[in-house]
Amino acid sequence: MAYDSDNIFAKILRGEIPSEKLYEDADTLAIMDIMPRAEGHCLVIPKSPCRNMLDASQEQLNACLATVQRLSKACMQAFCADGITLQQFNEDAGGQEVFHLHFHILPRHEGVKIRPPGTMADFGLLKQQADKIRAALDA
Repeated sequence: MAYDSDNIFAKILRGEIPSEKLYEDADTLAIMDIMPRAEGHCLVIPKSPCRNMLDASQEQLNACLATVQRLSKACMQAFCADGITLQQFNEDAGGQEVFHLHFHILPRHEGVKIRPPGTMADFGLLKQQADKIRAALDA
């Protein structure tokens, strides 16, 4: 299937939709998820177009995974997390809803379940969580 350049992540990359940015390099962008399923839930996306990992280049995957690891470590520190859940969905049948490659990073605490999907974040709280992650990235 063809890449849709009007997907929400493409619009964020073009600056048409605001986001709470955490980290950016030449190839990737990390942002807060606006419908978080855990405290500190964030996303990593490539800056170049690709639908998902099935059509991504090795370079896109390598760049994304390097940023995923960097953000995961920062989230572990920022939220004193016990672990990280990493999610990545491909195509409708695989649960993908936005057709631009993205990785979900969810900081996890022992005994705390992931919240159900579909609840919009409190943007003040999202900003506070983003500040914690950015501080951990800078440390």
